[in-house]
Amino acid sequence: MRKASLLILPGLALAGCATLSGAEADKPSAQVIVEERSALEWQGYASQADIDRIALLDEAWKEALATARKAGFVTAMEREGRLLVPDAGLRHPDPTPGSYSCRLVKLGGAAKGDPAFIAYKPFFCYVEIENDRFTIVKQTGSQRPAGRLWDAGDHYIFLGSLVLGNESEPLAYGEDPERDMAGVWERIGPFRWRLAIPYPRNGGILDLFELTPVADQPE
Repeated sequence: MRKASLLILPGLALAGCATLSGAEADKPSAQVIVEERSALEWQGYASQADIDRIALLDEAWKEALATARKAGFVTAMEREGRLLVPDAGLRHPDPTPGSYSCRLVKLGGAAKGDPAFIAYKPFFCYVEIENDRFTIVKQTGSQRPAGRLWDAGDHYIFLGSLVLGNESEPLAYGEDPERDMAGVWERIGPFRWRLAIPYPRNGGILDLFELTPVADQPE
C-alpha cells in the first residue's frame, strides 16, 4: 500500500456552516502519515442503502440544482461559487486536522412547503486522526454530524451518524440506521472542502457542508 503524507499546518481549524478565510495560529507544525487503503474498502462497512445513495450522487446533483433553479434561487446559487459545481473536486482531498468553520447548504425541501434552497448559519466542527483515519465531529448546534472518512482515491467517503441534543457521544455508524449519514468528501479550493450527502435521511435532495479552517476554536 502506498502512503500519503499530510502536513498539519499551524493553527488551522474547522467550523460550521459559513465561508470563512483560512488562518494560522501559533502552533508547531507536525507531519502525520496516513495509510491509504483500498478505494472500495468503505463498502465493507456501509449499508446497502448508503452504497446506493452514494451511487446516486450524480443524479442527486442534477435533481437538486434543477429544483433550486426552478424555484427561483439562481442568484443565491451563483453566490456559492464552486460549492455548487458538481465536478469541482480537486486532487489531494486530505483535510488538515483542527477546527473548521462549517456551513450547510440544503437543496430540496425536507418537508412540503420548505424552500428548495437554504443556507444555514455557520457552526464549528473538528477534524482529527484516529486509528490512521480522519474523523469529523460537529462541535456546536443541536444536530451534530460525526463520522469517519474512508479513502476512495481522489476523494473520501464519509460514513457517520447524527448526534442530537445533549448527547455527549456519537452513535457508531450502523447502530441506528435512521441516524446514519453517508456522503462524498472533496477539496474544492485552497483550504476549502465540501461534504456532499445525497438524499439525506432527514429529507431534501442534497446536503452540502462547506468547511474552511479557522484559528479560533470554540470554548
